Amino acid sequence: MVDKEKQSSLKKFEKRVFSGVQPTGGLTLGNYLGAVKRFVEMQSEDYETIYCVVDQHAITAWQNPLELRENTRQIAAFFIAAGIDPNSAILFNQSAVPEHAQLGWIFNCVARMGWMQRMTQFKDKAGKNSQNAALGLFAYPALMAADILLYHATHVPVGDDQKQHLELTRDIAIKFNHDYKVDFFPVTEPVIGGTASRVMSLRDGTKKMSKSDPSDLSRINMGDDADTIFLKFKKAKTDAGALPSEIPGLKNRPEAENLITIYSALSNQSIESTLKEVGGKQFSEFKPILAELAVELLSPISTEMNRLMQNSEEIDIILSKGADRARKIAGPILQKTYEIIGMLQP
Repeated sequence: MVDKEKQSSLKKFEKRVFSGVQPTGGLTLGNYLGAVKRFVEMQSEDYETIYCVVDQHAITAWQNPLELRENTRQIAAFFIAAGIDPNSAILFNQSAVPEHAQLGWIFNCVARMGWMQRMTQFKDKAGKNSQNAALGLFAYPALMAADILLYHATHVPVGDDQKQHLELTRDIAIKFNHDYKVDFFPVTEPVIGGTASRVMSLRDGTKKMSKSDPSDLSRINMGDDADTIFLKFKKAKTDAGALPSEIPGLKNRPEAENLITIYSALSNQSIESTLKEVGGKQFSEFKPILAELAVELLSPISTEMNRLMQNSEEIDIILSKGADRARKIAGPILQKTYEIIGMLQP
């Protein structure tokens, strides 16, 4: 039986958020607007927030060890520079909390093969050479479920590409509770992203902004200087029409919609409000306004990231303290899970 201190740690908060970002390098404006900006906003809302650098997910594809360590620090620096307060939110790297992998194995035994085979991201990443893909690439959605449920997270901010994984997490929680006749794991709810939950390429408005795109002009990197940001927005693909004043005018204009979405997210206003502000302008007039706003908001983040990366010990201390706080929640939940399934814990 778990002791009284552990039992108190099992108390379910009304609203607890968990989310993670892989340390695979190449941070872009899409990472900021699509995820981390929302993470920062949730700190001031009625949530307990837990944010994780999911380094164990990163190794589903081979990673250079030195780069993996630096990329882990870079993600942590990005979180902090963007506004995550490690004294408020819990911030740590996944491998520093072994309970993630331990619960992940249990969920490997709960999840069904058919569920895993339906995961579209495995099909996309493995491609035609799926027989040579790592087993971890196939099974990691179960570890993702463990990341979330290890903290009894009630809410997870998700973009379009992660909805299927959250559905799997919900299926695993329901099956575990049903199989063991308990009401233990919560059926986690999605928190749909804000205005720019999906930021598209500056060269093709139908494709997601990605660090893997061969063209550097397709994305705003978090480390880009002001001149580079202005150049990339200047060269961003657009059409010949003026900007519309209402949303229907963006139909079948993906590049225009993308730039308007980015501006709306950076200025913390709705797309409707943005169109009222800039409707009728030509892109030659709008692009410098967008670039100036992006530089104003992103430059302080890049500067603070660079400062933190020059002081890696500061990052490591923050992550270590975060891992200690995370284990105080995760440990009792894992022990209770073991108790439920009948594992002997002398």
